[in-house]
Amino acid sequence: MKPKAQARQQLKSKFTIVFLKELKEHMRDKRSLVMLAVFVLMFPLMIGYMLNTMIERSTKPEREGMELAVIGGAQAPTLMAQLKQKNITVKQLTPMSEEQIGALLKERRAVAVLKLDPQYAADYNDMRPAKIELWYDSASDDAPRRRDIEDVLNAYSSNIASARMLAHGVSPATLSPLRLQRYDTGSNASRSAQFIGVLLGVLFLPAFTCCLSAAVDSTAGERERRSLEVLMAQPVSPYVLVAGKWMAAAALGVCGLWLGLGLMHAILSWLPLEEVGMSWRVTSADLVRVCFAAIPLCLFAAAAEITMAMNSKSYKEAQSVLSFFTLLPMVPGLVVSIMELETDTWMYTVPMLANQTLLRELAKGQDMGMLPFTLTFLSSLLPALAIIAFAGWRMKSERYVLAV
Repeated sequence: MKPKAQARQQLKSKFTIVFLKELKEHMRDKRSLVMLAVFVLMFPLMIGYMLNTMIERSTKPEREGMELAVIGGAQAPTLMAQLKQKNITVKQLTPMSEEQIGALLKERRAVAVLKLDPQYAADYNDMRPAKIELWYDSASDDAPRRRDIEDVLNAYSSNIASARMLAHGVSPATLSPLRLQRYDTGSNASRSAQFIGVLLGVLFLPAFTCCLSAAVDSTAGERERRSLEVLMAQPVSPYVLVAGKWMAAAALGVCGLWLGLGLMHAILSWLPLEEVGMSWRVTSADLVRVCFAAIPLCLFAAAAEITMAMNSKSYKEAQSVLSFFTLLPMVPGLVVSIMELETDTWMYTVPMLANQTLLRELAKGQDMGMLPFTLTFLSSLLPALAIIAFAGWRMKSERYVLAV
């Protein structure tokens, strides 16, 4: 075997030994792994529960209809007929006091109570404003269904006004000089991407949180246990030593990130988002490409956390610093969301923001070329290589690493 090939083989074997050693140590901590799994699964399940609850509430009137209690409804048969046409069940009641109406609404036996004034018929026939009272509980979750009732009342009032104007020889169009027609060109995918895009940002957080424990334990933790000195005394290059720790921590981040993204994709594909005017256009092939483009993000997170943990004086200090660091990658996405910035090429050059933007644009059903994927891949990979090279260079100094 040639000397160069033999050197590469030895370097590869040393890196593999360090990598497997670090990975086995991380896998032994079952409690930390369970906590990481719970953290990774928590956000997709929470988002899925929120969306499912929203869909259930939005479609409840169509599935179950609504019940409206009416007092004095016999005075307005046309209004009662229009309410029934809108799938509103009208329940006629005898006159009730204010306390009785409040108790009925509190018990959720009706969405609202429509009370017609005893003089309603007389005022209607004399073309005077006929009084109608709408009683409802604003603390309930029946606001969408109550608005449907109000729409029927407004339409009924407009029809009466138009009929009276025609009876007096006045065209109803006189009061409507403009006729506004609305055309919404937004697709279900675009609407869902705007709403879901804000929630999807947290799905890339496991790239940082899953690496944290491994990065701290393999640097500051080994320093306090005095095992880092033993590793540095071995015939292993500092770069190989740092690279092994780096890849072991990044492997946990990749597993956590892929698990969260896969579960979120399964949940959004299963939910009937079309019921609320949304959709999930990301295919399984798109998800694979997103997961592949997110690998450098895990490498970047592990490199940054290992480097900062090496610079900490103690295990607790490293945990405190890195706990704050894990929140920083969320800032660009929040700024873009708050400022409502349009998607631009520069967004694919910022770590974490690039991954969020890529997934959001795919959710819109956009035709994505190779440039966004390439920029997203390199935006995290290049800083990760630079940071880990710096960590390997600093590892050469025993005084720096061991804090002596």
